[in-house]
Amino acid sequence: MLAFLLACLVGLILLARASDALVSGSSALAARLGVPTLVVGVVIIGFGTSSPELLVSGLAAAGNSPAIGVGTVIGSNIANLSLVLGVGALVAPLAVRAAVVRREAPLSLLATVVFAVAVRDGLTRPWGLVLLVLLGVSLGLLVRWALADRAEAGNGSRALREEVTGVIETGETRRMAVVVGQALGGLVGTMVGAQVLVWGAVGVAREASLPEGFIGATIVAIGTSLPELVTAAQAARRGDLLGSNLFNALAVGGLIAVVGGGAAVGGGLRGVGVFVMLAVSALALLFMGRDFKVVRWEAAALLVVYLVTLPLLSLG
Repeated sequence: MLAFLLACLVGLILLARASDALVSGSSALAARLGVPTLVVGVVIIGFGTSSPELLVSGLAAAGNSPAIGVGTVIGSNIANLSLVLGVGALVAPLAVRAAVVRREAPLSLLATVVFAVAVRDGLTRPWGLVLLVLLGVSLGLLVRWALADRAEAGNGSRALREEVTGVIETGETRRMAVVVGQALGGLVGTMVGAQVLVWGAVGVAREASLPEGFIGATIVAIGTSLPELVTAAQAARRGDLLGSNLFNALAVGGLIAVVGGGAAVGGGLRGVGVFVMLAVSALALLFMGRDFKVVRWEAAALLVVYLVTLPLLSLG
C-alpha cells in the first residue's frame, strides 16, 4: 500500500510541474512561430491546463480502469466549482466578469449536462464522438467571443492578454532550443506522471478495497485541480474554472469514451456522482450570477457542500 501511495504522490508532483512546463513551453513556442495570441489563449493554454486530466483519464481507460477516468472528470468538476471557487471567495468576496457568467457559464453547464447524460448511457464510442464534436463547436464559440472582445476593446481582450502576455514575453527572452526543450520535457513529464499516478491509484483502490471511481474522484481529481487551487481567486475571476470544466467534460470525457469504448463504470458514478456534479455546477453558477459576485457565506456553503459530497463519491 505504501508503494502505491508514494506513486500517487510522485505522480501528482510530476504532473503539476510537468504540465506547467508544457503549457509555458508550448505557448511560448506557438508565439515564437507566429501563432496569434487569441489561439494561444483559447486553444493551447486551454488544452494544456487540462492535460493532467486528459492523460490520466486516457491511460486509465486504455488500461481497463475507466472508472478512474470518469471519476477524475466528475471529481475535478466538483472540486473546481466548490473547493477551488470556495477557497478563492472565502479569502475575499470574488467578483466575476459579467461576460463569463453570460457566455462561458451556460456553455460549461451544457457541456457538463451532455457529459452526464453520456455517462448515464454508458459513455460509448458514439457518445465520445458527440462530445468531441461539441468540443470543436465550443472552441469555435470561444474564439468567436474572444474576437468580439478584441474588437470591442480596440486592441485585444484584456483578460486574454493578461493570461498570455507573461508566457509570450518569457518565451521571447529564451532561445528556441530552450523553448522546444521545455515543451517536449513538459509533455514527457506529464505522460510519465500520469502513468505513475494511474498505477498508484489503481493499486490504492485494490489494496484498500475502494471503488476505483472514488479514488479518481478524490485523490486524482484533487491532485489535478491543485494548479487552479493555488491561483483560486484569479482562476475564478477569469472564468478558468468554467473553461476547465468544459474541457474536462468534452475533451477528457470524449477521450475516455473513444478509448474505453463503453467499458463498465460503477453505478455510483453514473448515479450519485453525476447528480452531485450537476447540483454543484448549478449552485456555483447561481452564486456567480447573483450580482456577478461570490461572497463569503456563499464560499462557505460551497466548501461545506464539497466536504459533504466526498463520502457520497465513495459509492462510485
